[in-house]
Amino acid sequence: MRLVFIGPPGSGKGTQCKRLLAYLGVPHLSTGEMLRDAKSRGESVGTLAEQYMTRGQLVPDPIVMKLVGMRLLQPDCAQGYLFDGFPRTLNQARSLDQFLAELQAPLNLVLELQADDSELMRRMLYRATFEKRADDTPETIARRIEVYKQQTAPLIDYYRDRNLLISVNSMQETDVVATEIKRAVDSVRSSWSS
Repeated sequence: MRLVFIGPPGSGKGTQCKRLLAYLGVPHLSTGEMLRDAKSRGESVGTLAEQYMTRGQLVPDPIVMKLVGMRLLQPDCAQGYLFDGFPRTLNQARSLDQFLAELQAPLNLVLELQADDSELMRRMLYRATFEKRADDTPETIARRIEVYKQQTAPLIDYYRDRNLLISVNSMQETDVVATEIKRAVDSVRSSWSS
């Protein structure tokens, strides 16, 4: 199963991602971890990416795609993987689709977690207090939600148009959300065998 997990900050991606990884038994792919790993191994792409990160800039898409491509060619990704937090933009989504088309291994599913802004704000303020995150103020949280809407939300229509998107209401109880996600995964799996 090759899938992408998207949703605004505070929608429960971290919690649901852990549950889904345990259910699927596939690698968890995070571009942040890929960047740190490439840097620690002294790979040129990691060193190049670090130059952007230390200046507080986003790593350009071609560098991110090179890292993603290298990671997808690793043997543990042969049976599938779960992207969490990637792609973030339409350009990244198109580049990923092109790379996967060359591998003849397109995405199977994109899961979107939905929640309204007031619930996202409530959850993130609670988490900030609980985890003692002084930098998670209402202003910074609102900014993160807005960045999601501008940069990542367009992926919803992009993947919906490709019949890959299944949306789940993440304002329900955690176990209910997990059950709906598993149901979505199982429905996609069963369509392969029919």
